[in-house]
Amino acid sequence: MQMNIDIPVIFIHGMWLHASSWEPWMRRFKKAGYVPMAPGWPGEPEDINNARRCPALVANKGIEDIAAHFRKIMAPLGSKPILIGHSFGGLLAQKLLGEGLARAAIAIDPAQIKGVLPLPFSQLRAGLPALGNPFNKSRSVALTAKQFRFGFGNAITEDESNELFEKWAIPSPARGLFEVAFANFNPRAASAVNTRNESRGPLLLISGGADNTVPDVTTRATYRQYRKSAAVTDMQRFDDRGHSLVIDHGWEAVARDCLRWLDDAVL
Repeated sequence: MQMNIDIPVIFIHGMWLHASSWEPWMRRFKKAGYVPMAPGWPGEPEDINNARRCPALVANKGIEDIAAHFRKIMAPLGSKPILIGHSFGGLLAQKLLGEGLARAAIAIDPAQIKGVLPLPFSQLRAGLPALGNPFNKSRSVALTAKQFRFGFGNAITEDESNELFEKWAIPSPARGLFEVAFANFNPRAASAVNTRNESRGPLLLISGGADNTVPDVTTRATYRQYRKSAAVTDMQRFDDRGHSLVIDHGWEAVARDCLRWLDDAVL
């Protein structure tokens, strides 16, 4: 593996996980020679306990609010960063890459961008804690351990799922989920991505074959959205892995493959 001094890597978390859930990844990427960082979403406290105690701090933040937050973080960097996003972070990574703001991006189990049509039942069920009440749009919503087990921890043991829930889960703003759910009926949807940009950097989409929150069929449909661009777009599937694949016991295998892809596609 090459040493990649001074290339910034920004990790973007998704709904219901705290930014500190990327800490093992940051250590791994730092060891590989990158300069990693994992900023929280706008308003998100750095301390996970404060994030749980003060859910209103992140309430009513939509996709564009979060994207603008990361554009501001990226602006003073000396070079374009590599973006690695999970779930909603994967959507944001694609959006910012499509704007030409990143050197490359990896979207892991990414939330649906505008134009993706499949909506499997498991995905709908995973989003119901937020989408089930229209008044949640302006609120911050937390998962129960049972809901986390279905949406994140279905492919691991219940004990591990509960451990991850206690360690990393936080309330998240529901607005972005509503924006994604109705994106294909909105000509100005915030989840729109410039998938035809041929001058953008390489993109890797990663799918968990057992994911309930972003099923493999959804990620494959996202991959097809890029068919009219000549820019590098790759896809990899991890069979029998669920939405927790970036934080559970098998996270390092995913991180290792991400590093290998970056060596081949970017450096």
